[in-house]
Amino acid sequence: MPQRKLYKKRRALSSAPKPALPPVSPGATPSVGQGLIRINKFFTQQGLCSRREADRLIEEGRITINGRVAVLGDQVRPGDAVARDGRTLSWGNRSVYIKFHKPVGITTTTELDVLDNIIAYIGHPARIFPIGRLDKDSSGLILLTNDGDIVNRILRAEHGHEKEYLVLVDRPFDQTFLDRMAQGVVILGKATKPCTISRLGPRKFRIVLTEGRNRQIRRMCQALGYRVLSLHRVRIMQITIQGLAVGQWANLTEHEREQLFAALRSKPEG
Repeated sequence: MPQRKLYKKRRALSSAPKPALPPVSPGATPSVGQGLIRINKFFTQQGLCSRREADRLIEEGRITINGRVAVLGDQVRPGDAVARDGRTLSWGNRSVYIKFHKPVGITTTTELDVLDNIIAYIGHPARIFPIGRLDKDSSGLILLTNDGDIVNRILRAEHGHEKEYLVLVDRPFDQTFLDRMAQGVVILGKATKPCTISRLGPRKFRIVLTEGRNRQIRRMCQALGYRVLSLHRVRIMQITIQGLAVGQWANLTEHEREQLFAALRSKPEG
């Protein structure tokens, strides 16, 4: 065949419409370029829930793909209509969950006109907001998200989610101070919940709270005659500040998201 005719034939073949990709059976390995992911991974990528929770929803028949009830091992590609309890889920509105090592001096507010506000400092492209607060004079771990559904479930005291702090006070304390802190201290007319506390040095202690009242640790110490010089949060639930430099933020890892959703699932939503 002359070279010119061969070239035209190849060009025609390359521009011909491509056949639609066949449906992928459950558990099949996707071909390169198909953009396929397992249905449970879709849920974690979109920040909807953990893979384990997604598998449970699938087993209960609550997930559909293009109108068909999903089964474990199903795979989806962008454009597929994935629905939970009849409500179609968007591929584009991915939930954001990040952790941030807040420096002293940054204000935990979404008000952008406030000097040194946390939102402007982080500069995240998504519209996020902090889960709870950390005083301007305090440092350490704080979580931020665009998922309003989880905020109250993390913050409400009756859910008993732990937050851990390292605290330095202005003078040495004794065992009586630790005992009284652990039992609860009356601040603003109401006793705080019992907490876990341990000595780290003559003036330094570690404390784990299950509630988050305004300036709680500072007020507790003040009620017992001490002044807090530094307060640093190192853990919220199972998420720690380890590996984050001051001023640095990072997306929660898949493992951290799994832990977060598992902890929220184990508590009543009431």
